[in-house]
Amino acid sequence: MPRHIPSFFRTVDATLFASIICVLVAGLLTMSSFQLHDSYFWRQGLWIIVALSAFIFASRFEYRFLKQTRIVVAIYFVLLFILTLILVVGHISKGAQSWFQFAGVAFQPSDVMKLGLIIVLAKYFSRRHVEIANIRHIIVSGVYAFIPFVLVILQPDLGSALVLFSIWLGMVLVSGISKKHLFAVIAIGIISFSLAWKLVFKPYQKARIMNFVYPLQDIRGTGYNAYQSTIAVGSGGLIGKGLGYGTQSRLNFLPEYKTDFIFAAYAEEWGFIGACILLLFYALILYKIATYALVADSTFEALFTYGVFVWFLTHIVINVGMNIGIMPVTGIPLPFMSYGGSHILAECVALGICAGMYRYSRAGHKYQLQNEFLGLE
Repeated sequence: MPRHIPSFFRTVDATLFASIICVLVAGLLTMSSFQLHDSYFWRQGLWIIVALSAFIFASRFEYRFLKQTRIVVAIYFVLLFILTLILVVGHISKGAQSWFQFAGVAFQPSDVMKLGLIIVLAKYFSRRHVEIANIRHIIVSGVYAFIPFVLVILQPDLGSALVLFSIWLGMVLVSGISKKHLFAVIAIGIISFSLAWKLVFKPYQKARIMNFVYPLQDIRGTGYNAYQSTIAVGSGGLIGKGLGYGTQSRLNFLPEYKTDFIFAAYAEEWGFIGACILLLFYALILYKIATYALVADSTFEALFTYGVFVWFLTHIVINVGMNIGIMPVTGIPLPFMSYGGSHILAECVALGICAGMYRYSRAGHKYQLQNEFLGLE
């Protein structure tokens, strides 16, 4: 590559970076009111700059230090302490105590916990992947995931708790669990859900799940958001109503169109074709993550990258699913699009780490090939 090209473009995956930018811009335009004093637009724009800077910064490091037990343990317990602390001093918004708020800036620690859990599970399974068929390792890893799961449920934040469970289940499957253990995990999940329904879930969370089973039974109450979301998606037609002309979102028929239901607001303005293009960018991001996992230097790096893949896939499937009426409304943001800085920052850092692992594994592979060619190995 010519020397006059900046080093940034020689080290950062252009396809991945361009896909992230396109999704970020799509979200920014969808939530914008196109007014000079649009606080959502300017705040989100600032978070995007911070997150992209974090992505670039994170992509430049080698992450072998994450394989050290003391560092992984420290990360895990610090995040658990923060999740515990938020139950005491956290900011309450819309019935959930899930945020720290400083000088008007809110931060949600559960977003960072998802990344921390991936690191812990990747470390655990990378040392025991040969004997993963032993049910003991499934139970121990489940405990690692269960503790933050409970702390997040207590906030209560059902959506983030579901993502934590999905990350654990996905990484267990990738690690090579046997079929009989898989059925055991499913049985445990059913029992846990039954207990949570009776002892943990709040009335509004139960209402959301029941509304998923019977979506039209209460369109003026618990089913209102999902109903308006499907109207917004359907009214977009093939090519959409045009940027800024989405009546469901701009006239406030669709609640939370900047956060949980931003996909519906986007689909209304850009139509079926625009939605397909957006999903294509998400597919490119997932494809690049999967590619990184396939060429990873070690089991730890492969498992970490697969964990990030599961994290992103869970968010995309559930959020888009609830926007088109085939999944329950759980409050899960759409990666890089929904308003909020903490989830975008955590997502960019996670992808930056994946890119950094890929960068150094590729460099190590190139060095190995050179040595083999020269007869040094």
